[in-house]
Amino acid sequence: MPIDPAPEPINRQSARGLSHELTLRLTALIQDGTIRRGEKLPTESAMMESYKVSRTVVRESISQLQAAGLVETQQGRGSFVLNVPSQDSFAFDNSGISTIDDVWDLLDFRLGVESEAAALAATRRTDQQLAELERLAQTFLECEARPSEAVEADFALHVAIARAAQNRHYLALLKSMGPMMIVMPKFRLLTGDDADRPDNVRLAAVEHASIVQAIARHEPETARAAIRLHLANSRARLKG
Repeated sequence: MPIDPAPEPINRQSARGLSHELTLRLTALIQDGTIRRGEKLPTESAMMESYKVSRTVVRESISQLQAAGLVETQQGRGSFVLNVPSQDSFAFDNSGISTIDDVWDLLDFRLGVESEAAALAATRRTDQQLAELERLAQTFLECEARPSEAVEADFALHVAIARAAQNRHYLALLKSMGPMMIVMPKFRLLTGDDADRPDNVRLAAVEHASIVQAIARHEPETARAAIRLHLANSRARLKG
């Protein structure tokens, strides 16, 4: 079964996470013909051993490949390559986000993209995707006691909304942004520099709940409005 014979170590410092880095590796193997159309991906155990990552990372990476339309998973058989990706894959470059104005611009951009993704999610989500959204919303709420985990939890929820939209482009865009798109932390939320800000997680959690509830009720306009309000409030909280 084809796999890198001697892969370079995964970049464990990447802001985009291990699953994103593994997805890049697997995409490259498909692009260069190491794994051809119709062929089976390496087993989860083989990838865990080869890339020194957990089973969770492998499964999330395969989910990303599925969302991109590159592979399909057949119950009991494994995952098979469907398409060969273009060499010119989209990647959001967040390295230029260095000032507060850059952050506000990013929030404005996300507002346009994510409001439409939320509306689609309200129309298209499955019961399984809804259950995942509800689980992630609760996970984020629990970060009030563990604020250092809030960024990853917030990012996971927004990605899950994009996944529920069932349009691979929304999912690919948000994943390419990585957790760096969550702008609330290093300014106030996680630093503890502003004694008036500890409720930021709780406030955001209430907004998340409104989004998920609208998606649960199949109300696209309400979901669109809820996520627009959430991102507008994020901008206001950042501005202080």
